[in-house]
Amino acid sequence: MVTINPSRCLIGEIVILVRFYKLVVLLVLISGCNDQRQSSSLNEVLDSGVLKVGTSYGLTTYYNGATGPVGFEYELAEGFAEYLGVKLEVFPYYTLNELFPQLQNQHLDLIAAGISVSPLRSKKFKFGPAYQRVSEKLVFKQGKVWPRDISSLNGNLVVTTGSSHSESLNNYQAQNEQLSWQETDEKDVEELLELVLSEELDYTIVDSNILALMRRRYPELAIGFSVSPEQDIAWAVNKEQDDSLLAAVIEYFGLIQSNGVLAALEDKYFGHLRQFNYVDTVEFIKAANHVLPEYKAWFQTYAGDLDWRLLAAMSYQESHWDPDAVSVTGVRGMMMLTLDTAKYLGIESRLDPEQSIKGGGAYLSDLLRRIPDRIEFPDRLWFAIAAYNVGLGHLEDARVLAERQGANPDMWVDVKIRLLQLRQKKYYKTTKYGYARGNEAVIYVDNIRRYYDTLVWLDEQQPETPPRAIQLEEASQAPLSESIE
Repeated sequence: MVTINPSRCLIGEIVILVRFYKLVVLLVLISGCNDQRQSSSLNEVLDSGVLKVGTSYGLTTYYNGATGPVGFEYELAEGFAEYLGVKLEVFPYYTLNELFPQLQNQHLDLIAAGISVSPLRSKKFKFGPAYQRVSEKLVFKQGKVWPRDISSLNGNLVVTTGSSHSESLNNYQAQNEQLSWQETDEKDVEELLELVLSEELDYTIVDSNILALMRRRYPELAIGFSVSPEQDIAWAVNKEQDDSLLAAVIEYFGLIQSNGVLAALEDKYFGHLRQFNYVDTVEFIKAANHVLPEYKAWFQTYAGDLDWRLLAAMSYQESHWDPDAVSVTGVRGMMMLTLDTAKYLGIESRLDPEQSIKGGGAYLSDLLRRIPDRIEFPDRLWFAIAAYNVGLGHLEDARVLAERQGANPDMWVDVKIRLLQLRQKKYYKTTKYGYARGNEAVIYVDNIRRYYDTLVWLDEQQPETPPRAIQLEEASQAPLSESIE
């Protein structure tokens, strides 16, 4: 996948803002500092030309992808470094117990690791503005006895050492002396979830945003109950230092919140994962293991410059990889091409799987070329996929509505809201192409993004390791569709 750099939207403002912050630092030192000899934490970063950021390895924080470092926290930190006009140095750690002392000893400038602002942590660190909210979920394996509250736990519970989960359990223990659990530095949250799946562990606790990602891989992960109410996620800075760096963090988040960069990044990593459907996820993984191999070579051949797994994800959304699929509207085949589109692309038989995949790949590439050049990836890609479903005309109507309403017509996070408005008369009567089922296009893009994420993960597993067997157990103990907040 092509990554988006949040700082690109800020290039024109960096130089002015850095100069502004240098002036702010001087004012702080002159008027607000009790110890005149104390150096400014922000000036130290600016003078050294390096921002040292501590983080943890993980799906939502930082990891090395095929094209280099990626992750929600990494991209936020990269944007902040460019905002200050300095170089970013990332120091990833395997455990929070290793990470926190580095900030206390001033070996790091800040921590960007998706950490929650708990009462205990607030006594030790200062925190920037909240940019996400998550809740802690007690997780067990689908098909086991459903634990509905803390008193119904009957088995081994393990959480990571130094986590907010441990803090929450300590709070519970004050009212429930029988509560017991273990803490580990040897396993991270993802590994603990895998132990739950293999039935080596009965329960663990995980933040809702991480769980949303993991359930696309392991649909048997089930939620027992919320261990905590929603908590703020924020960056941490050293409590003993002055507030100049913290002030810069606050200003940075204020800027990326107002210009839409934060919303775009949040949508990139989490926007398509709000809803979870157990049956759909299980069926997709089964099909990926048993049906997709028959057509994989054609997806690879006809994807062109695109990732073949994206084209395969689109095909599953269109037809569930059924070459004989036919809809009530007359679209047919693996890629559900209309008759007019097939003629335009030179496709003779829409029901021939190879021709359909070839046509679908060519049509998506054609749509991408027709999206304005100024729109960057991945937004450009989501626009093209939406147009595949709803048409370029209706997509353009949604972009016009976004611009009229003061939103960004070049960002998917803003345009998808206006696609929903194309079903409302007060909006669509003002557009060129009129009414459209824009909500279906939004769902269409979200589903494809989820399928794509799962295919990437499946494809990246070790070749010698057979696909993980999916146990089709009845989902009577949990809703088939639910939202993770």
